[in-house]
Amino acid sequence: MLFVPLSFLVALFLAIFLVRLLRDGREAWGTHGLFLALIVMYIVQSLLVGLRWGSGMTQVLGVLPVMASLIPALSYLAFRDLARERQGIERADWPHLLPTGLIVAILLTARLPVGLGVPQGLRIPVDLVLIATFLSYGLALLWLARFGPDGLVAARLDGALRSYRALQLTGLALIASALTDVAISLDMVWSGGRYSPMVVSAATTLILLLLGIGAVTAGQEETGEGEGEGEDSDLPDRPAFGSDPVMSASSMSSGDRAKVAALPSALATKAATEDHQRLAADLDRLMTEKRLWANPDLNLARLARRLGTPARAVSEAVNRVHGISVSHYVNNHRIAEACRLLTDTDMPITRILFEAGFMTKSNFNREFLRVTGESPTDWRRRLCLLPDAEKVARSAV
Repeated sequence: MLFVPLSFLVALFLAIFLVRLLRDGREAWGTHGLFLALIVMYIVQSLLVGLRWGSGMTQVLGVLPVMASLIPALSYLAFRDLARERQGIERADWPHLLPTGLIVAILLTARLPVGLGVPQGLRIPVDLVLIATFLSYGLALLWLARFGPDGLVAARLDGALRSYRALQLTGLALIASALTDVAISLDMVWSGGRYSPMVVSAATTLILLLLGIGAVTAGQEETGEGEGEGEDSDLPDRPAFGSDPVMSASSMSSGDRAKVAALPSALATKAATEDHQRLAADLDRLMTEKRLWANPDLNLARLARRLGTPARAVSEAVNRVHGISVSHYVNNHRIAEACRLLTDTDMPITRILFEAGFMTKSNFNREFLRVTGESPTDWRRRLCLLPDAEKVARSAV
């Protein structure tokens, strides 16, 4: 029976998603291409791990730590792009190459004779550099996540929550990789490395898989590529339309959309100042009059530019006045429009989700479930069962 290292299967899995992202997200790679580079790096690293620990090829030993040192920095830079308005790598980012440069220097000087007078400080084990690098960038990513989904100002509000979860997953995976290296180092000391090959192969493959899932998830959200139906991916946090979704949606006019998006304001945890109230009111008018929610590429940075206010101020105003995140606020507007279309038209659901400003069916189904407590199909089916007289009465309320 042919033996295929698990790392090769992980590389194949990531390669399939890479092809899909390249095919379906061509327009977005210009601004979020770092995720593409990140996935390519995960694929290469998975193949190298498979060649070393699955096929016993020692020739890749010098390449593995160099490639590994690039992963944390590129992961951080990719998600950092979602947390700021400026996109891409800048000249000021050159310090992120220092861990890689240090590892290359260690590998090169380790081959030199001791008699050449190479300082002992340059003979620091490569593992220590990798542990410090993975741990530092893992903590940096978790620090980047401290503002929640609203902190990803450049992420599409359609999928900001999933991008945020991918950010958390990547940070935790980098920290787990650092702890794994610590365990391997201890095994080398205590048992002479008896279990190290097995630990390295299994743990590295699993961590690369988790990192790849994080990059693919964030990449999908930013390119508009989604997976599956997603109707059961999340339980509804709360019905935003009240206890009777059909009654509430049928009686809702376009002028009430801001009120729907604001529910429930009782969840606000901090007192809203007059500035918060004024900014939230300006945002309500802008969303209702300009229908900004219909733009599938809408993000917090664009909203802030339209209001002439820092993104953090917009997020804080929505959080304090409405008690919800900006992504939920905008998606509530979108779901309100989707409910109107489901009620008043025979438009297919696959078209309604685009008309409402969503890019993927999975995100649309998840947000619809969160807001209404049921799927779009169930909503329409239940609405069709109502007597015509009751439909007219409800729509006239």
